[in-house]
Amino acid sequence: MADKPTIVLVHGFWGGAAHWANVIVELNKRGYDKIRAVENPLTSLADDAERTRKMVEQVDGPVVLVGHSYGGAVITEAGDLPNVKALVYIAAFAPDAGESPGQISQEHPPAAFENIAPDSDGYLWVKQDKFHESFAQDLAPDEALVMAVTQKAPPASTFGDTVTAPAWRVKPCWYQVSTQDRMIHPDNERRMAQRMEPRETIELDASHASLASRPAEVCDLIEHAVRETTG
Repeated sequence: MADKPTIVLVHGFWGGAAHWANVIVELNKRGYDKIRAVENPLTSLADDAERTRKMVEQVDGPVVLVGHSYGGAVITEAGDLPNVKALVYIAAFAPDAGESPGQISQEHPPAAFENIAPDSDGYLWVKQDKFHESFAQDLAPDEALVMAVTQKAPPASTFGDTVTAPAWRVKPCWYQVSTQDRMIHPDNERRMAQRMEPRETIELDASHASLASRPAEVCDLIEHAVRETTG
């Protein structure tokens, strides 16, 4: 195990590090003992990228960065550190320079767009009674209920935060498209993946929460990145 990289997992909007639970367990079963999951504040892209950079900088050795949803924007912004050897995008935003998640979403609005609502403080929430059908329709109702109740809402302003220097332009990358995604339009995912020219793109018949519903296939993709970049 000593020669395996550290896998750093980065969550997105409406979730936390625990969204990676099934992936963490699966990776551990496959012999990966160096796994970290960032808990982003979701206050701004700059803050979240800085939090991720700090975790990566604490790692002595190679890192494979994995981002889900908005976490893809975070690894795009933070993935330029020298020990980051690969970027893996799981149903994720991969903005180019000057692009924001909100701007990308406007090109093909997601199916669940109307189920996102602001509160009086300017935070955006997925309506609890719509969370299952919007975010995780291929999970059991109880699992989706826990996600709905524990969701971490970002301020609306975060959707407009733009990437400065996209790491996917200089780092090897992999991409997983969720064909039943209702939070990021699947065609947006395909477009972002295509322009990245990833080493591999896979499509899963999955919801936005593919990291929870399809952990084996997600871990297969992570392992491909590990093998091709860190031996």
